[in-house]
Amino acid sequence: MSPDTGRHFWRDLGVQVPFLAWLVVLWMLLWTQFTLLSFVTGLIVAVFVTRVFRLPTVELSGRVNLWYALVLGVQFLFAVVRGALVVTMQVLDVRRQPGSAIVAVPLRYSDDLMMTHVSVASSLIPGSLVVEADRDRRILYLHVIGVRSMADVEKQREGVLRWEKRIVRALGDPAQYRALKADTRKASR
Repeated sequence: MSPDTGRHFWRDLGVQVPFLAWLVVLWMLLWTQFTLLSFVTGLIVAVFVTRVFRLPTVELSGRVNLWYALVLGVQFLFAVVRGALVVTMQVLDVRRQPGSAIVAVPLRYSDDLMMTHVSVASSLIPGSLVVEADRDRRILYLHVIGVRSMADVEKQREGVLRWEKRIVRALGDPAQYRALKADTRKASR
């Protein structure tokens, strides 16, 4: 083993250990058994899954703003409750059918990880679902209900872009955060 290969091994191991630990915890939660046997079998399954179904290593930014992460969590919970109430009202309103549309949202600060975060947040809020993600052009396509006009489409698009900004504030890498701050300064002028 060359020194360069050894360095990559230890660096990859350092990146993989939290992921392996998370897979073991998920395995134990899945079986609702917190025993030595479930830990060992979870570790075996986690190593097997990460070696056989190998994915590229995701580079995390290492930047988490705790205040914005807390704000993001609270806003997300309120959005889920609000979305559930809005969808419920649309379903119960027998006078008219809620309109629907496919809305294309070009993301501004996205890398693959941010695009995934925005996709998950947008899909978990009732009333919208990501149906496609164009990775190369950084565009999310959402199926949205409750849309009756182009103004409603723009409102939905701006809502997804607000989620992107919130996620970048909380979890984005330093370059994304600087770009967001610069765009915010430009918009305030």
